[in-house]
Amino acid sequence: MRIRCVIGSAVALTLAGVGAPAAATDGDGPDPDLTPIYQQKFTWSDCQMLGDALEEIPRDMQCGKVTVPLDYAAPDKGTIELVLNRIPASGKKRGSLLLNFGGPGAPGVARVADRAKEFGDLTKSYDVVGFDPRGVGFSSPATCGDGNDQPSTALDGDENTAADVMDKFTKAYEECKKHSGPVLQHMGTINVSRDLDVMRHILGDKKLNFLGFSYGTRLGAVYTAQFPKNTGRLVLDGVDTLTEPLAESLLVGAQGQQTALDNFVSWCAHNEGCPLGANSRDAKQNIAKLVTTLNAKPVVAGNGQEFTGDDLVLSLREALNGRGNWPYLSQALTSLITDDDPKSLLRISGSLLPPDPDGSGDEGRGGISDVRVPPRAARAEEAVKPPPDDNFGIALTAVNCADDPDRLTIADSQDEAKFERMAREYAEASPIFGPAALFQVRMCAGFPAGTDFVRKIKNVHTPKFLLVGTRGDPATPYRWTVETAKRLGDSAVVLDNKGEGHAAYFSSKCVKQKVDDFLLYGTLVKSGSSCTSEN
Repeated sequence: MRIRCVIGSAVALTLAGVGAPAAATDGDGPDPDLTPIYQQKFTWSDCQMLGDALEEIPRDMQCGKVTVPLDYAAPDKGTIELVLNRIPASGKKRGSLLLNFGGPGAPGVARVADRAKEFGDLTKSYDVVGFDPRGVGFSSPATCGDGNDQPSTALDGDENTAADVMDKFTKAYEECKKHSGPVLQHMGTINVSRDLDVMRHILGDKKLNFLGFSYGTRLGAVYTAQFPKNTGRLVLDGVDTLTEPLAESLLVGAQGQQTALDNFVSWCAHNEGCPLGANSRDAKQNIAKLVTTLNAKPVVAGNGQEFTGDDLVLSLREALNGRGNWPYLSQALTSLITDDDPKSLLRISGSLLPPDPDGSGDEGRGGISDVRVPPRAARAEEAVKPPPDDNFGIALTAVNCADDPDRLTIADSQDEAKFERMAREYAEASPIFGPAALFQVRMCAGFPAGTDFVRKIKNVHTPKFLLVGTRGDPATPYRWTVETAKRLGDSAVVLDNKGEGHAAYFSSKCVKQKVDDFLLYGTLVKSGSSCTSEN
């Protein structure tokens, strides 16, 4: 299995006079000199560097690259480049607003390009900036190669003991490290947060203004702990846990996703033309069979890209984040089942690769002609490579493992009873999402030890910022919002969205209005204020 589950006229910006770099608060010893990193010159230009890696780009979108150290403790040991893009402010600019779309492993550059119109209100005052975090998308993407030497979600069925399983995952990590290079060992949230501060500085902002979704809320919380004096207007939507071990949080996520899937298949079965069957029981059985069948015999998209059962699980997880996606998901499943066409499902997961160079395959999603333009060929000296199609999965695993001090270790391979108990718990939580979640937990055994920094975040001293929790969130339960707010202290203000779906900014007019009012005007709701499902 491949682990994915997934520049024209230039505007130069120089940073003389913006100020010296701030020290982060995540280390015990003196910080090394990062002045060359913070004082690098930065240029926005057109997005030819992306070539045809994106199907379409907004007409006014600009791109750029930022250099950051692989290891902030030893910045002389190498650097990597991060790719950014922005939709420039259309009115009086108050600064930049950086976005993170979650995952971990979700590409920011592609998401900002795809959803630019939805941030139109924010671009009245902000440059809306997307970025691909280290190891993700166009920013030195992690990969495990062609997948021939990797374990599958269900493994191969010939592992007799927990030790056999752990040995296979340890070898898988070594294979991923070989293909990814040194970035794989430096992908934790602490490093991504420090990258955020470099981006803030080189963009000319004294304070970080940030909108984070799902995992992006963990990133935002880490930033408030590392750089409290640099924290500006911060919104965290779909709040992640700071305290639960990965094994527990992924189990909770699998349970929530299974509930969302059960609700979807029941809805689908009661609608004419449901591709899964005419009753809920058949529909549930058929979706499980489809995953198994596709893992045994993947279908191929027009561009030659394989679509497996594991890819279907990833697409389902993304689509089930909101009820508004259900009709499109039903149509996408119909295309898969009746025509062996997975393109719509690949689009849902963000894993659709560009068409082949000969022009065959996918024709693109269309778009608004006066807003978007087709990509142009990249200049050879600046071109970035498209992300590998396993990038999301390995990035997800690498970051989560790096952030968890209690992840599975090689020593756990001796505990057969624990392994068997976990397998039962994840299968009972969700026959569809459980195996993929357990796969990620097990994969951590091969990775370096995780940090306890995230667990220790408490009572940050920043300006007040907004946390949005949704009562019916299938991925990040509302109790995580309450627990995280308590953990962060008096600076955290909670908006209670009494609706359904994962994160609320794109689905609730009420939430969007309150978030925009805070980001644009500094108008913050009282903690405990709510939005109803009707507004």
